[in-house]
Amino acid sequence: MCTLEKRGSLFILTLTTDDDDQHRLNPTLISSLLTAITQIKSQATDGSALVTAAHGRFFCNGFDFDYARAAGSVTGSRTRLRHMSDSLRPVIAALFSLPMPTVAAVSGHAAAAGLILALAHDYVVMRSDRGVLYLPEMDLGITLPDYFAAVARAKIAPVQARRDLVLRGVKVRAVEALEMGIVHSAHDSAESTVEAAMRLGEELAGRKWVGEAYGEIRKSLYPEVCSVLGLTLKPVISKI
Repeated sequence: MCTLEKRGSLFILTLTTDDDDQHRLNPTLISSLLTAITQIKSQATDGSALVTAAHGRFFCNGFDFDYARAAGSVTGSRTRLRHMSDSLRPVIAALFSLPMPTVAAVSGHAAAAGLILALAHDYVVMRSDRGVLYLPEMDLGITLPDYFAAVARAKIAPVQARRDLVLRGVKVRAVEALEMGIVHSAHDSAESTVEAAMRLGEELAGRKWVGEAYGEIRKSLYPEVCSVLGLTLKPVISKI
């Protein structure tokens, strides 16, 4: 599950360990995330920001394959996996259109769909003493959903880094991710990672940007992602 709290201008969305310390994305968690992000959007004001964090040694370990296998048949398992992928799509779309800056505090492993969830934020800060970024689909023999691929193309550069992450399943630690430009900063513990994310969130919130304009400008930076997610642009003129 996840919790949501507000401290001043910051919304803090936290994946908790009550049910699963790997924060695997099953229908319950995905629904909880979408509900929280919808609530954040409804309460947003100019100068808001979002920080997303997680308890434990995982940020998010992707889709819940145990839940998929529990269907009891290959067909049922594949149907459940497709349903989870389809259900996560609006969560990623909501993050790309959220009218405020967003920061992911990756204080543990972020794998597969969990990495896509992190990359859907504007900034990723990462723990350097533990945790990796990992796209294991090649090892699992599973193709990428179209929106996964679009997010990877938009947020993982240069081409060589994207190739290694996507086509070789390389596990990337924070220092390497910083060199690749995937993460904004690296920190030496879970606590310092979350603290850095909070500081960055407060700094961004302090700019008092017009949230609606911020969200639309973000969408304009990632036209391919937005096209795949079904997001459209609209003009915003607020201070003239």
